Amino acid sequence: MPQEAAENSAAGADTIVSLAHVTLTYDDVRALDNVSLEVRRGERLCVLGANGSGKSTLASVVCGLLAPDSGEVTLVGEKVFANGAADFDAYRRARRKLGLVFQNPEDQIVTSVVEEDVAFGPENLGLPPERIEHLVRRELRRVAMERYAKADPARLSGGQRQRVTIAGALAMEPRVLVLDEPSSSLDVRGRRSVMKVVEKLRGVGCTVIHVTHFMDEALAADRVVVLDHGCIALAGTPREVFSHVEEVRGLGLEEPFAGILSSQLRERGLDVTWTCDEDVLLANLSRRTYGVSAAAVIAPAAAAPAAAPVVHVGSVHFSYEQSRRRRRASTVPAALDGVTIDVPRRSHVVLVGQTGSGKSTLLRLIAALEVPDQGSIEVDGIPTADRRRRRQLHGRVGYVMQRPERQLFAETVAQDVAYGPTNLGLSPNEVDARVRRALDLVGLAGKDGASPFQLSGGQQRLCALAGILAMEPGILVLDEPTAGLDPRGRRNLRRILDSLNDAGTALVEVTHAMEDAARADLVVVLDGGRVALEGTPAEVFSPDNAEKLHDMGLGIPQSLAFARAVEEAGGAHLGNPLTNDALADAIARAAGAADKPSAPCAAGTPVTADGRDE
Repeated sequence: MPQEAAENSAAGADTIVSLAHVTLTYDDVRALDNVSLEVRRGERLCVLGANGSGKSTLASVVCGLLAPDSGEVTLVGEKVFANGAADFDAYRRARRKLGLVFQNPEDQIVTSVVEEDVAFGPENLGLPPERIEHLVRRELRRVAMERYAKADPARLSGGQRQRVTIAGALAMEPRVLVLDEPSSSLDVRGRRSVMKVVEKLRGVGCTVIHVTHFMDEALAADRVVVLDHGCIALAGTPREVFSHVEEVRGLGLEEPFAGILSSQLRERGLDVTWTCDEDVLLANLSRRTYGVSAAAVIAPAAAAPAAAPVVHVGSVHFSYEQSRRRRRASTVPAALDGVTIDVPRRSHVVLVGQTGSGKSTLLRLIAALEVPDQGSIEVDGIPTADRRRRRQLHGRVGYVMQRPERQLFAETVAQDVAYGPTNLGLSPNEVDARVRRALDLVGLAGKDGASPFQLSGGQQRLCALAGILAMEPGILVLDEPTAGLDPRGRRNLRRILDSLNDAGTALVEVTHAMEDAARADLVVVLDGGRVALEGTPAEVFSPDNAEKLHDMGLGIPQSLAFARAVEEAGGAHLGNPLTNDALADAIARAAGAADKPSAPCAAGTPVTADGRDE
């Protein structure tokens, strides 16, 4: 759908946000280019796009933080920008009715106590104390953070801090709430909680503008807008937008889970209608495979022979309070409580668990940025508590923090990537060679002379990763490396990490994506600072552990959940497929379609609500 569709789709409706021919330029780059958009009162609008497409800029304009260079902007009945000039009084009145949740919670938290931070907005609105107290309690309960009301946000995990910022925005009871990737750092339970809150807001008339890289989150929206290089490339209902499969993929995005699966099934010769509705696809496949005795069960991958660990974590206890020699009682529990794990050489180990379970803390300990209060950690045979020998780990362990773009500091990309190998004492020729290899690996060749701060968000992450890879560490620890990346960026990063692992680099990764965990050699599930489950992906995600994972606020890979749903609906037993490809293969076998010629795939065919071609 062209730009005109976005301009006219809400014509004549009760409009609460209106942008007309808005253009905004940063450093000669048009972040927004002649954008026209109208949002109705009570509407739930989802904004999609690749990294650097202009989503966050649009969010900032809509919530009154940025004024454009040209065009007209009307927010909650106030014309805040027109004729090339901003009306600051109108902006001030409009902002009282607008709420924003940033992608990075650290940019929004302003106090050292959770409940005070949530109260900050209502206090600035001049609300009475008893009303503020009620709002704080209600919103902390909504985001499941009541027990942390007295805690210091700086001591919380990234996901927990994100919940605090969401509570703070909701406490202001905005008429328009703008969410800029609010669930990028949340676990499965946290994401579901946020989406439930968003759905409830629909019932009270709050308009929600939701920026996300999770395609399945967009399915619940009334309307979807896709940005590309600052322009609106697609607009319409979720089904209308995602039915343009090839165009969506060309924009660096992907279909929701059901759309991907239905496309894969068509490629395998199964005559199914493309749909992005999981319930429609489930009903179709349950009927198609009904009565089949069983599909070929996918056997769990055999565990690799035990190898000497490159990292040994033995009975580790760690508390941030104790590590700072503060003996008073704390409202924040111990981060780690008796954790023991081994990381085999050349392996890929994934740590999963709900926010606050100790995952990021364990990574910091493995990277020797902290030392245990009790227990021991050995990395490549070197005890991290031994200060003299700990220096030997510099260059051997690469640490990619939760938001690696915050590691950037130099004037050019090449200078930033060269910083680590230069500090290792390498010759200038070797440093240059490593910089070139690292930039080639992450796909930033040719960007060496650019400022890292002029790169897109995804490119900044890759630049920071290149700086770590240039040191050629034997062990790479990564804290949610795919958070905030678009689907194309996630695929690219997976390719990079796979190539490093194949070349012998051990990976220790924290993730909230069960699909990523299913690709690892070993999965470690942390809960309350302890190891709750450990094993291969097939072992951890076995049916015996389903209830345990649910109780810990985690999920299972979408492919496995869908396979079990098919079986529960009366369809075939599909085994335990942990990837989309394995699931598609199992369904094709169950339906007897594996050897049939591929049916033509009209990827862009729109579908009706019941899944039939229009």
